[in-house]
Amino acid sequence: MIVETLVISLGIFVVAFLFAPLGMGGGMLFVPLLHYGLGWEINGALFAVSLSLTAIVSWGSGLAHRTERHYDDISLKIGLKGAIPGAVLGVGIVVLIGEKMDIAFKLLSLAMISWAIYKTAMKMRSDSNIQEGPGEKSNEEIQSIPLLIGAGIGGVLSSVLAIGAGVIYVPVLRTFAHLKPRKAIGTSLHFMMVVVPVAILAHLLTLPSEMYSKLSDEILLISVLMVLTLLGSRSGAKYGMKYLSELQLMRIFLFIIVIVGLKYAADLTGF
Repeated sequence: MIVETLVISLGIFVVAFLFAPLGMGGGMLFVPLLHYGLGWEINGALFAVSLSLTAIVSWGSGLAHRTERHYDDISLKIGLKGAIPGAVLGVGIVVLIGEKMDIAFKLLSLAMISWAIYKTAMKMRSDSNIQEGPGEKSNEEIQSIPLLIGAGIGGVLSSVLAIGAGVIYVPVLRTFAHLKPRKAIGTSLHFMMVVVPVAILAHLLTLPSEMYSKLSDEILLISVLMVLTLLGSRSGAKYGMKYLSELQLMRIFLFIIVIVGLKYAADLTGF
């Protein structure tokens, strides 16, 4: 068990490092790592831990992006009006689903990832046909209603799937706010900096007492994972902003969500 714990701890650090520069919180992999690697059940306690790690990634990377002004205030204000209520609604959905959470989690994850793959690929294709200088900004107006709805869906999925929902926020911001990749990534992280703590609090308020006991028993391990997550997210964000181009960021983003999607598809089909 010690070896498995060390491997999972390393995996948590690597996930934080990889996801931080992509505008994603890492929950899509934090949950599988804790579920498959350490044998934790998919329930509210696991979601609270995954969301806590995700919150650390979002703050660690989000503050680094904020320093470099890689975010858009107007899109952020519009999106939060949908994302925050969505996060609260998502916790209610988790409570209602109860014991069927495992299969529901994987089905929703696969649907969400499939949509994100499609939108990301289409946006990359359209961008390649538009020659835009590094300092130029799109003249297209923000589509407020679709952005509000898309961010709301991201908020719901953040609570239901214990993720930051950057896999939703980034394509939504690219499509409806017309943000360039790095600003979409930074704004996605800013969504998470607000929405994920709301989702954590809502989950904790609905946990049964036995799940609090589980969290108490694992408090030392959880603390270590949080420290590793902070170190990974800070170093990953700085590396991404310094060494990765916007095209490279989107390619890595697309590659990671394809791999995760294949994993969930394999689980559901029994392969």
